[in-house]
Amino acid sequence: MSEPKKVKKTIREINDRISKGKAVVLTAREMIDAVKSMGKVKAAREVDVVTTGTFSPMCSSGLLFNIGQPEPPLIKASKVWLNDVPAYGGLAAADAFLGATEPAEDDPLNKVFPGRFKYGGGHVIEDLLRGKKVRLRATGYGTDCYPRKTLEREYTLGDFRSADLLNPRNAYQNYNCAVNFGEKVIYTYMGPLKPRCANANYATSGALSPLFNDPFFRTIGLGTKIFLGGGTGWVIGAGTQHNPKPQRTERGLPLTPSGTLMVKGDLKGMQARYLRGISFLGYGCSLNVGLGIPIPILDEEMAWFTGVSDADIMVPVVDYGHDYPNGVARNHGHVSYAELRSGTIRVNDRDTATVPLTSYTLSLEIAQTLKQWIEKGTFTLGEPQEPIFSE
Repeated sequence: MSEPKKVKKTIREINDRISKGKAVVLTAREMIDAVKSMGKVKAAREVDVVTTGTFSPMCSSGLLFNIGQPEPPLIKASKVWLNDVPAYGGLAAADAFLGATEPAEDDPLNKVFPGRFKYGGGHVIEDLLRGKKVRLRATGYGTDCYPRKTLEREYTLGDFRSADLLNPRNAYQNYNCAVNFGEKVIYTYMGPLKPRCANANYATSGALSPLFNDPFFRTIGLGTKIFLGGGTGWVIGAGTQHNPKPQRTERGLPLTPSGTLMVKGDLKGMQARYLRGISFLGYGCSLNVGLGIPIPILDEEMAWFTGVSDADIMVPVVDYGHDYPNGVARNHGHVSYAELRSGTIRVNDRDTATVPLTSYTLSLEIAQTLKQWIEKGTFTLGEPQEPIFSE
């Protein structure tokens, strides 16, 4: 008997099926059972797209915006603030970039507890999406063509000439499980960590997470179309700190923080449900970002990758009390994402409560929403124009 013909599809063929309403779309959670029950070859024949999702703190995020020139005389805005949160204004006359983690200069919490912040760039982004007015303040040094030196007025999101969510590093492919072996509480970007390993904080949506479903970036690159903040976004390349050659499991999954994505999208088409400003006690501000990527099932290998389960994913345990501040980030063994989701893991011969920073419920909602968009034919796949390097 001859061997069964291997499955081979193209993104163009899958998009044609989407436009005709014939594409078979599963969420990453549904694909686990599909691969188990059918095997990877049959699953690859039957399924066209697998949708993923994550809703998690993503500190390396921000807003690239243009204030226009609302009233004469014109201004070359060299310093800009939104609700007293400083933005970077060194981008020509009317462009600026607001970082999600930048705190307000007059933050009320910081006045009471120095070094602690309640409101920052991420909250400004959420306020704009909720239709609130934000106070813009800008100063310039004055030139012949831009004589104005100060500008202060209120803006809604629609008042900006353009407003793009531009995130240098999102969707980390694996991340640390943070613990504290020290003798006092420490306040970190992974949240407060109690002494003597009393809690273990982690941030990933596991088998739903986009880059666990395409660990070698076979289908994700420049031009990949994604769900971003409740609207449409795009991958524009590898994110900062992208590590293309991590240590991997036999299944190809990284054992340490590895791949990252740089993404962008029009903020005016997004929703506050999927972009929320947050503040970590004792650390500072950030932004929860909702991000989902459709994975085209081009062959049985992609079916196998998207059949990944929580038990397959191993997360490194890192001591933020001793190792991390010194730049070591040495891991103290690995635990599976299934163990993390159970609520308790075993660290140094003791049971430790686990605390998720990622919302699994909203991550699944993103994957399901993206699935619905594709099934309705309102969302097609973007074909990568340049690959993201991976071993």
